[in-house]
Amino acid sequence: MAIDEATDRPAWSPTFRVRYAEAYADGEKQGINFSLSVAIELAQRMIATAHNADERGDALTKLGNALGTLGERESGTARLEASVAAFQAALKEFTRERVPLQWAGTQMNLGTALRALGVRESGTARLEASVAAYQAALEEGTRERAPLDWAATQMNFGAALQSLGVRESGTARLEASVAAYQAALQEWTRERAPLQWALTQMNLGNALRTLGERESGTARLEASVAAYQAALQEWTRERVPFDWALAQMNLGTALGTLGEREGRTARLEASVAAFQAALEERTREQVPLQWAATQMNLGNALQRLGERESGTARLEAAVAAYQAALEERTRERVPLDWAAAQMNLGTALQSLGERESDTARLEAAVAAYQAALEEFTRERVPLDWATTQMNLGTALQSLGERESDTARLEAAVAAYQAALEELTRERAPLQWAATQMNIGVSLQSLSERESGTTRLEASVSAFQAALEEWTRERVPLQWAMAQMNFGNALRALGTRESGTVRLEAAVAAYQAALEERTREQVPFQWAMTQMNLGIALQMLGERESGTARLKAAVAAYEACKTIASKEFQERWADVVRNCSEAVLAEIARRITR
Repeated sequence: MAIDEATDRPAWSPTFRVRYAEAYADGEKQGINFSLSVAIELAQRMIATAHNADERGDALTKLGNALGTLGERESGTARLEASVAAFQAALKEFTRERVPLQWAGTQMNLGTALRALGVRESGTARLEASVAAYQAALEEGTRERAPLDWAATQMNFGAALQSLGVRESGTARLEASVAAYQAALQEWTRERAPLQWALTQMNLGNALRTLGERESGTARLEASVAAYQAALQEWTRERVPFDWALAQMNLGTALGTLGEREGRTARLEASVAAFQAALEERTREQVPLQWAATQMNLGNALQRLGERESGTARLEAAVAAYQAALEERTRERVPLDWAAAQMNLGTALQSLGERESDTARLEAAVAAYQAALEEFTRERVPLDWATTQMNLGTALQSLGERESDTARLEAAVAAYQAALEELTRERAPLQWAATQMNIGVSLQSLSERESGTTRLEASVSAFQAALEEWTRERVPLQWAMAQMNFGNALRALGTRESGTVRLEAAVAAYQAALEERTREQVPFQWAMTQMNLGIALQMLGERESGTARLKAAVAAYEACKTIASKEFQERWADVVRNCSEAVLAEIARRITR
């Protein structure tokens, strides 16, 4: 690219500025990293020949923006660190005393760069600094002085609070995030700034969806869908096709989360349709990286559907979607996104492998997780590293349950324990609880191969640990899942003991789980819990002379037959029928005895 101009300062000519803008736009929209490198070089030339504070501040801002955009695509953090440094240098030129509004704008840019760094780190110092930068911006960029800029800062402030909130077991930050977005909507009204109003509706939807994922009810998730649908009223395909596609993407994610909680698949099908709609504008030719991101989300939706079906067509389609994403999300171009795609590919392969007698897919899943760990290193992205260790553990566990040797199960436990080195209770309490849950399941599988109860006791302890953070108030559906696994471990202990204390405790755990796993909300999980409750009651009844427990077991089994879940009926109907018939026969035998 020729950049010389016949002026005494070519880097400050209008043509040069246009070239920067074009290079930055190509890099940002088209995913061309070289163009961003060009934009960085152009900004550096502007800095070198700047004559005053305003020019230096402007050039440093351009440099920070280009560095930040490129840095978000790289596995290292050097560019993001340089972006932060550029904005901090700009603050020395755009001082609060001299140009308060530009100072506020630079604080906002600094907050965005800090947030990009913070989401990669296990600690929260950068995210807290990001929040502080946005709050500083709001001190000068007040609603009275610059209402639209104030709204923009409220929106970014909300995003930083949301990033913090997803790491905390409480919901205070997430609620504050919602409040920030709602504040932004007071100035970014549909009448005054329709496109920004739509953007804020979309971010509001994201925060509501995150809150909704932690609640047993669906009110927040429904509100999230409504926010995305509101955004689509202004973000039309004709007016802003790429933004329309982005809103379709987020709508698809919320519909998918709702669909996971329902027995029917209508929401999941709508989720797939939303992602497919997004792909009509997010084409590979126009926006290759966004196309790849949409393929990833489409894969997620197809995987959810596939897990409910006896066939494998949807899961195969999910694998194909992830593989398509990897065609653009290459390791060279976007190493962290490549690693994320490898991880999702691993989950789909694992789901397929768990349905097959052959272990090739499970081995491929392990390979995909191990590939992800080549970029998701502990030093670079500790939380992503830990999450991948968790997923690796689940694949190893699935393999280990098929082998007589315990090496894979031991390796699964080791992977979970590695994850706990970063997913600590203090740092990430909900993820810590999830990891404790997985450890408990693996220990229970190991215990089934041993005559002693040491592993089973450790499994019970792991589930109890999980329940310390997965409380009913905080994450009711996860609490119910932990109660069910807790019940399974107690029941396994009860089968090895002559007394009934553990079996009684197992029944109590299943009954607790049913308080949140309702038939209306999560019919498949409700039926699974009823089945396990029936088994525990049956075991108790077989140790007693009366028939009360046995009749209760029959009631639990019969309850399972009343749901229309195809997934449950295909996989468990015969088990439930056989158990029910056996118990009824035992009751008849005792009555006629």
